[in-house]
Parts: sequence; C-alpha cells; structure tokens
Amino acid sequence: MTNNQVIKQEPKFITASEVAEMLGVSLTTGYRIVKKLNDELKQQGKITVAGKVSSRYFYEKVAL
Repeated sequence: MTNNQVIKQEPKFITASEVAEMLGVSLTTGYRIVKKLNDELKQQGKITVAGKVSSRYFYEKVAL
C-alpha cells in the first residue's frame, strides 16, 4: 500500500436523517427507529448516542 491510497471505512454511526433516507420514511420516523434500536442496545448494557445508531447494529436489524 502506498501513501497515496485512501481506505474508506464504513461510518460507525448512522444518523436519524440517514436512516430516514435509506428507508424512505419521514425524519420523525427515522428518529423513532433510532430510539427503538438504541433502547435495545441500552438493555444490552451498551452506551448509545442520541440521534445516532451503530451502523453495524442497524444493518443487522434492518433488511435493506
């Protein structure tokens, strides 16, 4: 690998607006989905960020 190569990583978190866009729903529904997923993660003892959800967990739970 040379110094000029850029490695693009998957973002660790997805915002509610990105969730809404991916699923074709309103922003309000995007926030509801993020909250639901974050509540599930909290029950597992994970730390969450309001308005964002782990991209890994999102893709596990949502069939796109």
